[in-house]
Amino acid sequence: MSEYNKILKENVWYNNPVFVQVLGICSALAVTNNLTNTFIMTIAVSLVTAFSSLTVSLIKGLIPRKVRMIVQTLIIAFYVIIVDIILRAYLPDISKSLGPYVGLIITNCIIMGRAEGFAQSNGPIISFWDGFTSGLGYLVVLMVVAFFRELLGFGTLFGYRVLPEGFMSWTIMLMAPSAFFMLAIFIWVVKGMMLRKEAK
Repeated sequence: MSEYNKILKENVWYNNPVFVQVLGICSALAVTNNLTNTFIMTIAVSLVTAFSSLTVSLIKGLIPRKVRMIVQTLIIAFYVIIVDIILRAYLPDISKSLGPYVGLIITNCIIMGRAEGFAQSNGPIISFWDGFTSGLGYLVVLMVVAFFRELLGFGTLFGYRVLPEGFMSWTIMLMAPSAFFMLAIFIWVVKGMMLRKEAK
């Protein structure tokens, strides 16, 4: 269990794919002005990463080295298509709201990075855990960004109004560049905490 706990801590905090490795940040532009969309998107990325890593680990001995990245991309695309079908069937409004961004999960660097960097050289169960916890690290960062963007941009959280009706919305929070500002502030705060901890 110590190995699994270590992976969890690494992927969620010490080696977070977003604020340490700076991967998958394009999603911050796409969906983080709405907590509901952000939550669905990040859960989808977590599951795709987990199952892709599991599959790559299971069949790594059968994949010729020269075409392994092509095969990995096909595996990722397979799981993304399943996620897209499930969303269209059971959450059509969210699927419509997310639009093409679900399909673009295929291009998320985090998924390919875990498949190539971890699943290719580890067992299936721990690879699944590594993929899932990498997705959790991604989820934590984007949910924090989405919290402030939705709160200040709409005065709501998960679509429910929490700020008074007279609250003046911050228009900048509804625009894509605000995601980068929020992400930069988040990275600055977290890295500052890490450096202070290391200094002690």
